[in-house]
Amino acid sequence: MESITLPVVDLDIFLSTSPDSQAYLQECKKASNALITYGALFLHDSRVSEDDNHTFLDLIEDYFAQPEQLLKEDERPELGYQVGVTLENTEKPKCAVDEPCLKVIARLDPAERPLDITAHSPDPKCRFFWKMSEKPPYETQYPALNAPNVVPRADAIRERWSPIMEKWGTSMKTAVEGLAEMAAVGLGLPRETFKEAGRYGPHLLAPTASDLVKYGEKDTILAGFHTDLNFLTIHGRSRYPGLNIWARNTGKRIAVKFPAVGRYLLVQAGKQLEHLSGGLIKAGFHEVVVNAATLEAIKKRKSEHPDRPLIRISSTFFWHLSSDYELAPIPDLRDRAHSLRADTINLGKVDLDEETSYEPMKVGQQVQNELRHIALMA
Repeated sequence: MESITLPVVDLDIFLSTSPDSQAYLQECKKASNALITYGALFLHDSRVSEDDNHTFLDLIEDYFAQPEQLLKEDERPELGYQVGVTLENTEKPKCAVDEPCLKVIARLDPAERPLDITAHSPDPKCRFFWKMSEKPPYETQYPALNAPNVVPRADAIRERWSPIMEKWGTSMKTAVEGLAEMAAVGLGLPRETFKEAGRYGPHLLAPTASDLVKYGEKDTILAGFHTDLNFLTIHGRSRYPGLNIWARNTGKRIAVKFPAVGRYLLVQAGKQLEHLSGGLIKAGFHEVVVNAATLEAIKKRKSEHPDRPLIRISSTFFWHLSSDYELAPIPDLRDRAHSLRADTINLGKVDLDEETSYEPMKVGQQVQNELRHIALMA
């Protein structure tokens, strides 16, 4: 397990300095290079409130501590679970049956591989999707991906729900859109390239919940080895460690550890960014497991907050491109990806027969294709 610290990108520099300044350009380049090399980075944003994250985590813990019959009222399987709740043992890790993904695992050093997902079991995690999108000024071809939100029915939850979800969701959305602008500049594109492409995206505040009473044994897989289907994923701090990521440049497993203090968010590249960059930036593989650090956090939480539900919440936001956007590699980025791949082949790190084809398609089609892989859409 690598003890690498991911690069830290400072959004404050981007927001407070002139676009012509060296500091501005260097920080943008740092952002794009981190995504190319690691597929992930820490983002510092002094506007983010840790208190808002704690309030959000408390709300989601309370929600998932409700009886299952109440939670089931908030399911929308007919909409591919793209709003409302998804209960445990529904979502399958795509890599369990996806041949290219299984090849990735096979190429890793045995000591760096994820926990075994070949049993094909669905993840024992729950999830809630809260849409945070701007209604497009046109009729979308993908209405199921742009459905209205579900508000929980229980009075104690409903009264707090929308204000807390909107406040924390807006913080993360604003931060990740800033990072999208930085990445565009760092890649030599106009600043607004990615942000405008996602202006009407079906963005999702998407906390996951894992019951650590039921699933708290060491080496339990809470979310199997996978990549995210969206453009960029951003996370606030969780109360329980367990997220592992794989760096593109080394193939080493990295246990994600936030800086001890400060206003930081974790950002990961998703499949839409990989597609649009022609593979220059790869969607980052990751898993969530119960490890020794998780067990320590459980012990501490039980001692300090014995009255609180023992549920691991991920403070997660999925930022998407607009569903009707034409997803095709940007030529300059595609050419750079080919050069990078040639260098990688020279280092013996890539199978020669493995080149990924990024066919043009609507973003909504790409999302639907991915949802079928993970058993959320028929």
